[in-house]
Amino acid sequence: MMRRNELAGPFQVNSQRPPGFVLRERGQDFVLHCEDIPLPKLAERYGTPLYVYSATAIRERLATFNHAFRRVRHTICYSVKANSNINILRLLARQGCGFDVVSGGELERVLVAGRSAASKVVFSGVGKSRDEITAALKARILLFNVESESELRVLAECAKRLRMVARVALRVNPDVAADTHPYISTGLRKHKFGVPINSARTLYAEAAGSRSLKVAGVSVHIGSQITDAAPFAEAIARVADLIRELRSNGHKIDYVDVGGGLGIDYQEPRLKFPDYVAKYAQAVTKPLRGLKVHLLLEPGRSIVGPAGTLLTSVLYRKENDGKHFLVVDAAMNDLIRPALYGAYHEIVPVVQFGDLAAKKETVDVVGPVCESGDFFARDRELSRVEEGDLLAILDAGAYGMALASNYNTRPRPAEILIRGKSAKVIRRREKVRELYSAEL
Repeated sequence: MMRRNELAGPFQVNSQRPPGFVLRERGQDFVLHCEDIPLPKLAERYGTPLYVYSATAIRERLATFNHAFRRVRHTICYSVKANSNINILRLLARQGCGFDVVSGGELERVLVAGRSAASKVVFSGVGKSRDEITAALKARILLFNVESESELRVLAECAKRLRMVARVALRVNPDVAADTHPYISTGLRKHKFGVPINSARTLYAEAAGSRSLKVAGVSVHIGSQITDAAPFAEAIARVADLIRELRSNGHKIDYVDVGGGLGIDYQEPRLKFPDYVAKYAQAVTKPLRGLKVHLLLEPGRSIVGPAGTLLTSVLYRKENDGKHFLVVDAAMNDLIRPALYGAYHEIVPVVQFGDLAAKKETVDVVGPVCESGDFFARDRELSRVEEGDLLAILDAGAYGMALASNYNTRPRPAEILIRGKSAKVIRRREKVRELYSAEL
């Protein structure tokens, strides 16, 4: 429930966003806060561009998933690639979360966040190296999601050398189309991921014949940023049929890794988040009824996406023959999703000035990088802001800092985690010298 002095701005009307970011009254104006801290205060102290995350929002999103799946055995294995900051991983680990990793580097981050978390780690990805597999075996992770015949044999070799037994699930490709961007769709036969579901029986027989491997489950992942439950239901129905077939052939299938991919509505929500996750849970669990399996779930974006914002300052207002631009100090190297996918992020002024909030203009919000693709919004109607004002690029908690680069020799932003009235630097801002020191 909002306090009396909070305004239901457009970012609150969107019920896909948690209550981490709210507008609060300040005299005649309204100021955007993260939990109990005004964003201008953070900008003044830490500078911009700046990533800001709400710890409360992250915990609430995780709790929503656990509640939706409370009637079935399950483990939430947070997808580390969405946001791999060690402090966020530690926050999730303390809530009992497991992790989905796709590289040795991500595994090492999880182990730094909490050594005991290894027992809830699943290792996915099409190109695991021998060194990465060996590190995961030594860490005694829960499960390897194997994606090819060659990988299965390499895993067996590594486990044999260490005199260990690796628990495996084959990632099967169900040939299910998901309505998402083609770069993040993974469930069709033309994609590099997984093994054809029709070929799985042969590979499971091979795995069962190895003393260094233990068949433990089936894995599937059809893509990312999927906002319709129907593709999940279709994919899991095919997995359920495969489980029945495998069990009839003598395989013990304890786990079903249903992957991640649940998207968020960056624009208009269709359902409140708890209802949205409940609908997803029904789509996933209904085909598996009676199979008595332990579900492994890999949400990432849907937990951290709305819990983060990228705070940026307006450097210049510019007009070219009637075309209006806001040049900000954040750039595509800080948040590449609009340039890479044409992705939409809502952008709001951090301070909304009473009657001036009604004054609108159509602008392109662009960064200083020397690329025409360096933009956050094109032809976007925004409340008028002036040079030096602050903008918040919302829903930037996932695939923001995780995809950031140093293009144009730009230091990556600092990251701040907010808990109520407390602000913690969870990654300091880089310095230019650090970017080239390894070259000297």
